[in-house]
Amino acid sequence: MRRGAVAAAGAAVLLLSGCSDPGTAPGPSNAPPTVTVTVPTAPPAAAAAVLGPTGPGTAKPCRGTAIAVGRDPQPVIDAAPEGTTFCFAKGVHRITRAIRPRQKDTLAGDPGAVLSGAIRLTGWARNGSVWSVQGVLPPAYPLKGQCEDNKTNPCQLGEQLFVDGNHLTRVMSRAQLKPGTFYGDYTANVVYVADDPTGHVVEMSRTRTAIEKSADGVTVTGLTIEHFASKPQGGAVQVGTGWKVTGNEVRRNHAVGIMVIEGDNAEVSRNTVADNGQLGIGQYKSAEVKITANLVTRNNTDGFWIADWESGGIKSTRSSGEVSGNDIVANLGIGMWSDIAEYDRRITGNRIRDNAADGIRYEISYAGVIDQNIVQHNGFGTGRGSGGTLWDGGGINVNTSSDVQVRGNLIQDNRNALSIQSRTRGDGPRGTYVLRNVLVEGNLVVMSEGTLGVVENKRSPAEDGAITFRRNRYQGADSFAYRGKTMTWSQWQQSGFDQDSVSS
Repeated sequence: MRRGAVAAAGAAVLLLSGCSDPGTAPGPSNAPPTVTVTVPTAPPAAAAAVLGPTGPGTAKPCRGTAIAVGRDPQPVIDAAPEGTTFCFAKGVHRITRAIRPRQKDTLAGDPGAVLSGAIRLTGWARNGSVWSVQGVLPPAYPLKGQCEDNKTNPCQLGEQLFVDGNHLTRVMSRAQLKPGTFYGDYTANVVYVADDPTGHVVEMSRTRTAIEKSADGVTVTGLTIEHFASKPQGGAVQVGTGWKVTGNEVRRNHAVGIMVIEGDNAEVSRNTVADNGQLGIGQYKSAEVKITANLVTRNNTDGFWIADWESGGIKSTRSSGEVSGNDIVANLGIGMWSDIAEYDRRITGNRIRDNAADGIRYEISYAGVIDQNIVQHNGFGTGRGSGGTLWDGGGINVNTSSDVQVRGNLIQDNRNALSIQSRTRGDGPRGTYVLRNVLVEGNLVVMSEGTLGVVENKRSPAEDGAITFRRNRYQGADSFAYRGKTMTWSQWQQSGFDQDSVSS
C-alpha cells in the first residue's frame, strides 16, 4: 500500500456570516455563528505529540499499609479505616477473589508488584503426542460474546493459558492441537497442550476480577494487573464513581482490561492497557469520564469479532466525557468506538493507528466532537464482516448520529478515509437515531486508496442538508460517494460539498 505524503500548502481563510454555506448539500440548514476558519496547511498538534511514559513507572512511591506477597488482601483492607492507602509488596500476588476496596481507599504497588488471577499448573502427564493435567478447570458456566469464529466460539471461554508468560491460542478440540495452542475439555476437566511443559512455568487464568467497584472515590495506581479470566464485557479492573486509575499496566486478561461501570467522573490515565483478550478500556452508563494519556495496544488476543462486537481499543456506551491524548495502536478491532446513546462525547488529540477496523466509530449517538486526532492506517483487517466498502467503515465512521463535528483531524491512508452512514436504527433516549447535523470541517485528508463519502440504506436516506463538508484539504483523493454514486472531485463539489475546500 502506498503511503501518501502530508504536504503543506497555502491557507485559505473564510469568514462565515451568511445564512447559507457553500459546503453544505442542498437543502435547509441552521446557520452557524460567525467564526474564522482556515483550510489546514499542516497536521494537527497531536501528530508531533509524544505520549511519554505510561504504566507503573509513572506512579508515585507508595506509603501506607503493606500487603505482603502470599497474604489475602481483603482482611487487611477490612481491618483498616476507610481512606487507607494499601501498598502491595514487590512480587506476584495471586488473587483468588475480587478485591473490594472501601470509600476513598488507595490500592497501590511497590515497584514490581503484580496482581495475578492465574494459578500454576503442575502435574502434567504425557498422553500420546500431547500433555495433559486434570482437575483444574471450573465447572461449565453460561457463555456470551460474539467471536470471529462464530461456529465453535472459542472467545466465550475465559480460562487462558500462558507458558513462561506467553499467551497460548485456544482450540476447540484435541485434534486441533498444535504448537502454541491448548485445549480445555470442560466435560472431562482436562487441559491439553501440544508443547512439552517440562521446565516451563505454565499458568492458567482462573479468578474473574481483580478489583470490584465496591465503593466510590477509590484510587488504583502503580500495579501490574494480569491473567484474570474476566467475562466478555467484564473488566479485570471495575471502575466506579469518582475513581482514579492511573499509572498501571493492565494486560493479558481475557475480556476487558479496565471497565468503567456506572462510574461518573472517573479518571483513567497514564496506564498501559495491552494484550487483553477482548478490549482495552470499556465505559458503560458513566457520565463525564476522562480517559487520557493511555497506551492502548494489541488488544483482542482471544478472537472476538473484529468488525462489530466490542473488540479492539476503547469502547463506550450510554456515556459521556473525554477521550484525549491516548495512543490507540494496533488493536484487532475498532480503535475508539462510541456506540448507543452517547452524548456530549469529546474525542480529541488522540493518535489512532493501525487498528484492524475503524479508527474512530461514532454510532447511533448524539452531540459528539471528534477533533485534532491523528487517524492513520486503520481498517485493513480481514475476517467476518470486514470489507472494503464505505458500509464497512473507514478511518472515521459516523453512523446514524446527530450533531457530530469532525474537525481538524489528520485522516491518512486508511482503508477508506471517512464513512458517513445513514441506517434505520430505531429510537434512543434523545429521540430517533438519525443522521443529522454532521459537520466535517478543517480536516487534512490524505488518501492512497479507498473512498470518502455518504452511504444510505433505502429506508433511511440522508436528509438534504444533513451533512456539511467545508474547508477541508484533500491529497490524493479521487473517489467520493453520495446518493449511491461514485464521484470525482468535481462531481463531489457539484453535489454541494466542499466548495471552499482544496484538493491536490
